[in-house]
Amino acid sequence: MTFCWPSRFKIHKCAMITGLTVLLWPWAMSAQNETMLPNAPGAERVMTAQVQTPPSDQHQAPYVPPKIAGQAITLEQALDLAKQNNPTLLANQTLILQNKAQEITANFRPNPVLSMDSQYLPLFSPSLFTDSDYWNNTVQFDAGVGYLFERGQKRQHRLDAAKAATAVTESQVADAERVVLASVAQAFISALLARSNLDFALQELDSYKKTVKVSEDRQSAGAMSRNDLLKIQLQQLQFESDVSNGEIVREQALANLRQYLGFKAVGADYQVSGQLVYEPMPLQLEDLQARALNNRPDLQAARRGVTASERQVGLAKANGKVDWNLTFDYTRLSQNNLGAVFFSLPLPIFNRNQGEIARTQAGLTQSQFLQKASENQVLTDVKTSYETLRSSERIVNLYDQGYLDKATQSLDITRFSYEHGAASLLDFLDSERSYRSTQLGYRQALAAYMTALEQLRQAVGARDLQ
Repeated sequence: MTFCWPSRFKIHKCAMITGLTVLLWPWAMSAQNETMLPNAPGAERVMTAQVQTPPSDQHQAPYVPPKIAGQAITLEQALDLAKQNNPTLLANQTLILQNKAQEITANFRPNPVLSMDSQYLPLFSPSLFTDSDYWNNTVQFDAGVGYLFERGQKRQHRLDAAKAATAVTESQVADAERVVLASVAQAFISALLARSNLDFALQELDSYKKTVKVSEDRQSAGAMSRNDLLKIQLQQLQFESDVSNGEIVREQALANLRQYLGFKAVGADYQVSGQLVYEPMPLQLEDLQARALNNRPDLQAARRGVTASERQVGLAKANGKVDWNLTFDYTRLSQNNLGAVFFSLPLPIFNRNQGEIARTQAGLTQSQFLQKASENQVLTDVKTSYETLRSSERIVNLYDQGYLDKATQSLDITRFSYEHGAASLLDFLDSERSYRSTQLGYRQALAAYMTALEQLRQAVGARDLQ
């Protein structure tokens, strides 16, 4: 439907639009400035964790990590690669960005409301559309601007609650990194153990081949029966099976470690660098527990959870305050410019947000109990890890203080005696099995000690325990 507006009405319409533009311009500029400044005046700052994530740049090319192919990586390099490329850690980092975005949303002021209407239009009397007197004296045009004035510092409380939630998320992300890095260290130690066992199996196979050669020479010289030689040759199958199994275990350990590091971060033929070693750690349980209470990210998350619950209680109380709604309305009627002011607010007779206040207070009590439970869990973890480390240390010391030398001396003596006819084949094979079992047990003890040390680092929440 097309209207033919009189010229005088066009003048009034232009005047009305110009007035509304002047009236709404300060509101638009204020909203734009507040969008650029997410921090409200006087906002209380909440401590955040050390893990920080730079904002993403949509115009920046995606980061491609350098591939480490055909070389050995150390434990520290493995931990760095996991921090840079582990998909779980990278996904957790986005949670911080999501919370930061929620801070921006929480800091917004309400948008003003623009309303326009026209009354007494001659929709059912088409002949009046061309009647200028009717348009000038009867039709009413209204334009208004309304704004909701929040009371109780709602915007400030929303921002504080959002920042507290971000702080909790940062601690949780740091705790997830702690757990993943501990898994990386344990997987790295498993790879070291697999490589060490494979090296030992290859060494034993080479040594046993020499024994088989000596036995063949003795049998040729008539100093050994054909049946004993066959037993010696059949025993070589066990050593070759150990090598084959060792290769499989090593490849499985490397594949498991590569899963944490990122398949694109290292080549398929990468290796691990390092040795299974015993390094004494003069540590005190009380000192470790005190450090854990300060360092553990999960405990920091629990403590910040209490702060976040307090912010939620404050927000619930602020939401219980009623807001004011103020509207200014401009009216054009009978060639007169008129104005009206409307004011409204709900009467807090029944609903004063009592239920939400009670719920958040109960949540605060819950978070306080969870903080206490987290503290107990931290102390328990440190105690358990510390005792496990000491037990592993005692087992390693048993091997170092004599059992390794005894197993080696027993094998050397028995081999020498067997090669010179002074020991039976059964004695030699039994001594060989004892030596192999002792060596494998020692390597397993070293790996258990190093794993226990990594578990203690995880329990304390720090790589440096000194």
